[in-house]
Amino acid sequence: MAGRKVLFIDRDGTLIVEPPEDYQVDSFEKLAFFPGAIGAMSRIAGLDYELAMVTNQDGLGTPAFPEDAFRPAHELMLKTFAGEGVRFDNVYIDRSFPQENKPTRKPGTAMLTRYLSGGYDMEHSFVIGDRTTDIELAKNLGAKGILLRPKEAGWKMVREAGLEAYCALATDDWIEVYAFLRCGDRRATVARKTRETDISLTLDLDGQGESRIATGLGFFDHMLEQIVHHAGVSLTLEVKGDLQVDEHHTVEDAAIVLGEAVYRALGSKLGIERYGYALPMDECDATVLLDFGGRIDFAWNAGFRREKVGDVPTEMFRHFFKSFSEAARCNLHITATGENEHHKIEGIFKAFARALRTAIARNPLKLALPSSKGTL
Repeated sequence: MAGRKVLFIDRDGTLIVEPPEDYQVDSFEKLAFFPGAIGAMSRIAGLDYELAMVTNQDGLGTPAFPEDAFRPAHELMLKTFAGEGVRFDNVYIDRSFPQENKPTRKPGTAMLTRYLSGGYDMEHSFVIGDRTTDIELAKNLGAKGILLRPKEAGWKMVREAGLEAYCALATDDWIEVYAFLRCGDRRATVARKTRETDISLTLDLDGQGESRIATGLGFFDHMLEQIVHHAGVSLTLEVKGDLQVDEHHTVEDAAIVLGEAVYRALGSKLGIERYGYALPMDECDATVLLDFGGRIDFAWNAGFRREKVGDVPTEMFRHFFKSFSEAARCNLHITATGENEHHKIEGIFKAFARALRTAIARNPLKLALPSSKGTL
């Protein structure tokens, strides 16, 4: 039987606002809840996690931070959460100063040894906090971290600290934290090896818009970058294909792997918008109709007068999107008109990316299947 999952939750800067002057919540006037924390925590409390508050309170109990100044605001905070159904199973407070380097102080685990002695599922537990020490604590516990910071700045922090592998999410929106804990991450890694291609791909639908793409086809790489940028996903893709034969297998198999990754990353599809997009690009119009409803249908209405754009045959773009629709189990209808073939193809990829962005968007306050059938 699997052990109990735990959420180790920081206090100051996470559940409540940390005063910038002295970092001490030592009066009722200084007590302010982090925006969205109460509402999200009331939902999180209904999930299958034990709740443990873990906080460093520098010098608590000393003349500089008296216990009787700390307790009233702290108890009011706990009472407020309890009134919304949030009760912490344990509260751990380290009172040391940073320079003491005590093992009880985050990111040390000396206060939390009970969770490391068996009976708990650390692999599926999380530390939620606003500092990289919280992510380091997750690493030390064998868990993953959730950094409560704006997405871009948060990921920059964990990268600079060398902790990216231990951070599952960076956001300053507590509702996003709830959605993540309820539905899980939306990442997928897919590998495909045949006699013609050797492909490895990692996709994060809620990523940072970063990419490392190498297919051996420069124009194809450029088009795939459009998907990353305009869909707001993160993508790592390496393709070793038989380009000495032609471009067919490289483009086709990349589409299959990308479609499979999208299908896997969507998971339960709870809360997704499902549909999506049209846009102009200079003199071209591109329309992409997309539905992640689980059924497969593909339509293509885009003709090209040139045999190639860059190093890719234009006939392969239809094949790319058809292969994607089959692997992703979706309806995909594409129409494009215009004079410039480069613009036309780029318009299609941008419209597809925007359709993807719209369709995969998740409403964390309505985590239901977007279907009257009850299944997708």
